[in-house]
Amino acid sequence: MDLGREYLSDMAKKPAAGTPATAVLAEQKVEHTLHPYDVSPDAPNYGAVVAQALGIEAARVFKTLVAEVDGRLVVAVVPVTGELDLKALATAVGGKRAALADRAAAERSSGYVRGGISPLGQRKRLPTVVDSAALDLDRMFISAGRRGLQMALAPADLIRLTDAVTASIRT
Repeated sequence: MDLGREYLSDMAKKPAAGTPATAVLAEQKVEHTLHPYDVSPDAPNYGAVVAQALGIEAARVFKTLVAEVDGRLVVAVVPVTGELDLKALATAVGGKRAALADRAAAERSSGYVRGGISPLGQRKRLPTVVDSAALDLDRMFISAGRRGLQMALAPADLIRLTDAVTASIRT
């Protein structure tokens, strides 16, 4: 997917609007970079298309999913190259049964819209599990809190800021 030089040039000139997620990073003085992109939220295999638009390996891009484990909401951060293993997520947080949360519940709890949910700066802090694949990376890409904007940061910083546990939670 070619974004075109004019579009990228225009994006570079415009400052990225702050989000609660970027505010957390600024407040904590965490090194990060912002990466705007233009991909339809309805694109099939959205995460892979975002990686292609950014010109990075898909294994570096992680999606944030809100799930319900035994009646409580939990955040899962998994590479876009895989799917969330609900059973593994439940086990990682000491639960028995997990299912993806209702879209409205995820948006209400996080304060973000689908396609822009970040594990950082959520309205309600939830238990968070980051897939252990992140530990193999120096930088990972996650949503910066709005559609069309990713941020790159060290996995250790994400884990620290969210008090996350790490586990293999992808299929």
